[in-house]
Amino acid sequence: MSEYYERKDLQAFGKGELGELDKELWNKFMAYYGDVFAEGALTTREKNLIALAVAHAVHCPYCIEAYTEASLQSGCDNKELMEAVHVATAITGGAVLAHGTQMKKLIDELEF
Repeated sequence: MSEYYERKDLQAFGKGELGELDKELWNKFMAYYGDVFAEGALTTREKNLIALAVAHAVHCPYCIEAYTEASLQSGCDNKELMEAVHVATAITGGAVLAHGTQMKKLIDELEF
């Protein structure tokens, strides 16, 4: 039985196979994507670490693989990668807790 997420799917994405379904929008997205990851106020190394953290936050195994490799290739070490994952964990966990204010308001309103 095959896995739902397969490495070959990431390779197909990288080759642009998905773009065959709508070349115009694919090309626009890829141009934007390229511009976002170009050196700017942030270095490629910094952008790769941010992307790695976001990949974990949105649970994308393809992005986790791609940006683990990109981060290592741009000079990050294992400790930095793990720290980026912990930052994503803290932010996503904090967001869940912050939304607890909605529950608290409802509890107070319903007076249970």
